[in-house]
Amino acid sequence: MQSTLSTGQRAIQLESASVLLGLPLGTLMLSACLFLLGATHAVIAQDFPPLTAQTEYERWQTELSNWGRWGADDELGTLNLITREVVLRARDCIRTGRTIPLAVPLQKDGIQVGFIPGRDNPTRTMLMIDQGMDPDGDPDAFHTSDDAVHLGLQAGTHWDGLCHVSYSGKVYNGYDTATITAEEGATRCGIERVTTLCSRGVLLDVAMAKGVDLLDCPYAITAGDLDDAAEMGGVEVRAGDIVLVRTGRMALYHSGGGMAYCLGPNGDASNAGLSMSTVPWFHEHDVAAVANDTLTFEVYPCEDVDLAVHMLHLVDMGLTQGQNWDLEALSVACAADGVYEFFLAATPEPFVGGVGSPVAPVAIR
Repeated sequence: MQSTLSTGQRAIQLESASVLLGLPLGTLMLSACLFLLGATHAVIAQDFPPLTAQTEYERWQTELSNWGRWGADDELGTLNLITREVVLRARDCIRTGRTIPLAVPLQKDGIQVGFIPGRDNPTRTMLMIDQGMDPDGDPDAFHTSDDAVHLGLQAGTHWDGLCHVSYSGKVYNGYDTATITAEEGATRCGIERVTTLCSRGVLLDVAMAKGVDLLDCPYAITAGDLDDAAEMGGVEVRAGDIVLVRTGRMALYHSGGGMAYCLGPNGDASNAGLSMSTVPWFHEHDVAAVANDTLTFEVYPCEDVDLAVHMLHLVDMGLTQGQNWDLEALSVACAADGVYEFFLAATPEPFVGGVGSPVAPVAIR
């Protein structure tokens, strides 16, 4: 079924994308046309997702809330579900010892192209190059090279901290947004609170379950899609799991770079991603964290409440979420032997006060 977005709706999407990308509309349209001329990926399309009622969103804010579940001073949210017993069971997922990296490279021509203001690719400054330390200039004495990097904490593959999103002046567990300051960053729910993050990982390969390489955009992934992917993989999602949801979007980065990844298969910056209907699914399964292979995480353009999945996950549920994960090699490996569970090591860098952090996750099979 092909998308039913009208020409006018597509134009509005392009205009919105030009603002988000910080590019002139004409430049964006030219880039989109050039990208579309070279597009060769198989996709699956969907009618623009039906709107979820505002009243349903408001009901979920209360019904799915984990405020106080782990105490009034909790700053970890659903990561509390990763108990020692969960980690011990996760080690049983290591069968071959093969390790698969899931991070994109952090580089100047990387995955970020300014789609979200301030999220640019890292820039490097060399502080020393083959610098000798011997006062007499002995070439055989110790020499060193050092560098520094200017890096947005959500520049590449990353975790969102629970303090990353707020509404009505609150972050997770009712902490006031006044706890985030220009001097200290986040003094509550900062990313450094996540001192370790290792558990059983589960790949829900939605694209593979639908028999395509890449979901078309916008495609709103439903709870039923997650069930179908779990059934295809022969895996049952358990409490404390880290769920990885694959749309196939990362293949665009591999084939065309950051701009192709941001613009997507339609060239309009629309995005396949999680719908609001999946939020109760993650709550029901007591998932500890969820990540996917997209820039916006949830379907974009959003449903009737902008970035509702972010707000429900991070603020209400305290569910850590990640973006820009490279799931392509993992998808191939899981499809080859039919095993969609693994041990996942994905501890963020402990930037004190950070509202997010780069991560170099590794799936161990």
